[in-house]
Amino acid sequence: MPTSRTSPSFPDAEYWDRIEKTRAAMEAEGLDAILITDPSNMAWISGYDGWTFYVHQAVLLSHDGEPVWWGRGIDAAGAMRTVFMDEDNIFGYEDSYVQNPDKHPMEDLARLVEAYGHGEQRIGVELDNYYFSAKAYNTLLEHLPKAKFVDATGLVNWQRAIKSEFEQIYMRRAADIVTAMHDRIYEIAEPGMPKHQLVAEIYHTGIGGVGGHWGDYPAIVPMAPSGLDSTAPHLTWDDTPLRTGEATFFEIAGAHRRYHCPQSRTLFLGRAPQKYLEAEKAVLDATDAALEQAKPGNRCEDVANAFNGALARHGYVKDNRCGYAIGLSYPPDWGERTMSFRAGDRTELQPGMTFHFMPALWLDDGGIEITEPILITESGHERLCQTKGGLFIKD
Repeated sequence: MPTSRTSPSFPDAEYWDRIEKTRAAMEAEGLDAILITDPSNMAWISGYDGWTFYVHQAVLLSHDGEPVWWGRGIDAAGAMRTVFMDEDNIFGYEDSYVQNPDKHPMEDLARLVEAYGHGEQRIGVELDNYYFSAKAYNTLLEHLPKAKFVDATGLVNWQRAIKSEFEQIYMRRAADIVTAMHDRIYEIAEPGMPKHQLVAEIYHTGIGGVGGHWGDYPAIVPMAPSGLDSTAPHLTWDDTPLRTGEATFFEIAGAHRRYHCPQSRTLFLGRAPQKYLEAEKAVLDATDAALEQAKPGNRCEDVANAFNGALARHGYVKDNRCGYAIGLSYPPDWGERTMSFRAGDRTELQPGMTFHFMPALWLDDGGIEITEPILITESGHERLCQTKGGLFIKD
């Protein structure tokens, strides 16, 4: 089958820029090659896009030539349709390796690594990655006994921190989509509406897209807990009807070409209690204080310290991070797993970095999430969404 990409997301030159950055990081760590198994990193370095991360797959990158895609044999056709590399750099393993307790796909990958001359070299592997199992690592150790494996978790992730012009365009499209999703929630949510029907509308709006730009599937499903369920941050939905006198927060994301723009808003049906209004004011004041620090030259912890200080003046304490890096993602997470807005993270903010500023509060009978995705600019920051701020209140 000839290589014929379908609607490529980026020009080849951008992939080569990414490879150059990654190879510089590899050289700094003394690595001859890396095995990239994080689907987000695979896509970023090669263009590969497919729902195939439930089986073992990887991109092999060394200091010479194109990256090499490796995965299940039937998925090689998908690689030919999405990666920027030549067909000669696409390898599929036979199907008897799939979920077979008597053999493992990493045996095949080990042979490929050996064939490319890395069998006795220093090879980076993403040890702390959702899709790289203990069995996979042990199999590589067994079948490449002369190789030196080094933990390269996060090496590629960090190269993704500063978004290119194309990436920023995709994230702004995702921001427009999530804005439309929140507008739709406010438009149709009412007492008695079953939660799953509202979530169906959220999905419909998100995938339908905005302004002629289609919506991709999000890396995390909508979080939409109500009442006491919303005292917990990561519950999803059921068929329970919306009720007057309850808060429901919606943590959702617009996605376009795998680029995510998450944003949360909280809906209160009926007259909001005074404590919710006070919590809203605290969050909004602390958000303003925090985002004043979101500018080049400051550090991640400067944003967190400003937020926590302002929140404390209102009598609230938040004991978890208030933001994290975002960008290209696959399930189960839309974060980049690098920087966080929290005390002790001294990463310097630079133009082109993107974050989900996440100042959520959980009260004794509900939660408040009023969050903002931001882009660090040359002079400060940009709020990517046009969603109205504050609580969504429908009396």
